[in-house]
Order: sequence, then structure tokens, then C-alpha cells
Amino acid sequence: MGSGNGQERKQVSVMNLKDYKKEKMKDPAFAKAYEEIQPEMNVIRAIIEARTSQNLTQKQLAEKTGIAQTEISRLENGTRNPSIRLLQRLAEGMGMVLDVQFKPKGSSQATATSKG
Repeated sequence: MGSGNGQERKQVSVMNLKDYKKEKMKDPAFAKAYEEIQPEMNVIRAIIEARTSQNLTQKQLAEKTGIAQTEISRLENGTRNPSIRLLQRLAEGMGMVLDVQFKPKGSSQATATSKG
């Protein structure tokens, strides 16, 4: 039962995130759930990318917008859904404008914008 010392050696397979996702997407229930959360993930990615492109920490963004750093953290980790007004305040604090787009289904999801 093993290598002579009474212990079994298990071969561990390491899979990177891209391969793991590809494998999981074969499951129709997982694929459906994944697609359903993409609009929220796009908003989260857009907030984080905008903030980091301005070389701002959450604390610095909080100071510029008057939004508590804890709220910015919740937005970025997906535990709080932002209102349009809150997104506008974030954009203004970063010297940006909020741009929400509706795209035909099946269009590229490379940009971090909202889709309907």
C-alpha cells in the first residue's frame, strides 16, 4: 500500500486559473452562473482599474470623494452594489466620467462596461 513506509504518495495535479475556468465552464450550471455575474464583475473591474490607473489607494480615493474607504472596499470586493450616483462620485473623484453602455449580446466583453 505505498512506498514501503506505510504512507501513500498522492500525485497532486496543479492547474492554473485559466485551465480551471475552462474545465469548470463545461458544467452548464457553472457556465450559466458565471455569465450571470459578469455585469457585476465588469463594474468591479472598472472601479479597480480606474482607481489603479490614477495611482490612488482606496484611502486616497475616499479622501477625494468623501466616500468612506470601507465602502470603497465593499464595492471592490463585491459585497456592496453601487448606485449610479455613487459611481458618478467615484468617477468625479478620479477626474473621469461615468460611461454605461448597452451592447448586443455576444459582443466582446473586453471592456469593463455594463451590458444588458
